[in-house]
Amino acid sequence: MFKEKYFLIKIFLIYLLIILGSSTFAEENYYLTLRNDKVNLRQGPSLKYPVKLVYKKKFLPLLIQDKSGNFRKILDHENNSGWIHITQLSKKKAAINIEEKSIIFKKSSLYSKPIAVMEKGRLCLIKKCKNNWCKIKTKNYIGWVKKRNLKGRL
Repeated sequence: MFKEKYFLIKIFLIYLLIILGSSTFAEENYYLTLRNDKVNLRQGPSLKYPVKLVYKKKFLPLLIQDKSGNFRKILDHENNSGWIHITQLSKKKAAINIEEKSIIFKKSSLYSKPIAVMEKGRLCLIKKCKNNWCKIKTKNYIGWVKKRNLKGRL
């Protein structure tokens, strides 16, 4: 009798872990980027809601905070928030420089040759990241930047 109750309690706890764990332990906030050059940010999670603003920068990284059907609630680097349809979002890796003047290096070392200085707010595509460095492409430059200077989908 005691073993049957113990077994049923185990099954119930596993069931609760599966049901509650999928939403509780899932990563809630993550980054995606804009898929197109023109994307509407809406006030609510439907095409019926009015457009708050229009993004005109492809690959702009956005923090995903919530979802409702095919819409994702986002927060951008200027703290604008709203809803965007998932067809307008991509998993392409991109980030924004958050430091005043970040140096782009030829290799992933402080002792390598500096190539350029990147201003705060500059969008860059991420080629790859290793350890504390990310290889980026921005305008005419390809090089390495400290990971802590970037905010976005790394």
